[in-house]
Amino acid sequence: MEARDATATIRDYLQHSASETQAALAGSLPAGWDVPGRLREAMLYSLDAGGKRIRPALVLTAAEAVRGFASDREAALTVACAVEYIHTYSLIHDDLPAMDNDDFRRGKPTNHKVFGEAMAILAGDALLTHAFKLVADAAARGVSAETALAISGELAVLAGASGMVGGQVADMLGEQGITAIRELEFIHLHKTSDLIIFAVKSGARIGGANARQLELLEIYGRNIGLAFQIQDDILDLVGDAVKLGKPTNSDVEQRKVTYPFLIGMEESKALVASLTEQAKTAIIEAELADPSRLLQIADYLVHRDH
Repeated sequence: MEARDATATIRDYLQHSASETQAALAGSLPAGWDVPGRLREAMLYSLDAGGKRIRPALVLTAAEAVRGFASDREAALTVACAVEYIHTYSLIHDDLPAMDNDDFRRGKPTNHKVFGEAMAILAGDALLTHAFKLVADAAARGVSAETALAISGELAVLAGASGMVGGQVADMLGEQGITAIRELEFIHLHKTSDLIIFAVKSGARIGGANARQLELLEIYGRNIGLAFQIQDDILDLVGDAVKLGKPTNSDVEQRKVTYPFLIGMEESKALVASLTEQAKTAIIEAELADPSRLLQIADYLVHRDH
């Protein structure tokens, strides 16, 4: 009963964080900017498509966890929007025919299916660029210029060639029969974990974390990010397409290598559990003022069904 209550509590918390993020996103692209109407429409189509908003929630939660209260909330919300901009651009580009060639995302036609490939590419480019403007804006909302600069630099690394983009390239080049477990781990760590690491560390920086806490939070982000992606691999095989908002077995059809394909379903599930425990251990060692929500999020991600 207690486990179910804890799951319900963290689900409510994440839904509240998602609503708070959505409200902030609504004003994140200035209405007064002279943006071509079709481009603005394409950007907002994917940005407003919903989703779990896990990455923004981690920014907000980590900022609170360091001190035990919501310090510099406006700055944290601004960076939370930035990470969602990056995530959204990556999804638009992932769905393109030249990459994953998906027709649906979050239960809706993918961006290129509605606006065409050229506009989808440009919408992704615009979202990526504006994310850095949002990080810069955080300096006017309660954090020091030094902190905003550190966040911006880390975003460039973790979302770029040595981070998320590099992971996507490795994923694009890999296929069944070629990619081994070490290469697959590289793909997941960079394609998924790096942006989660950014979310956690940027929130912690806003909260005033010290160097040791940042190191341990990076371990937390790395492990829950890898666990999150392995869980996605599992759900692609056994999940509910309605809850997922996209067809299942897409990895199999595209001959993409996954953890269940390489090590089996049961070992994949065991690995998710092990990574989650390692992540929670790192959070406990970080001695944050209030680590409870970060611990609950780690458990929640293991048991999610979409």
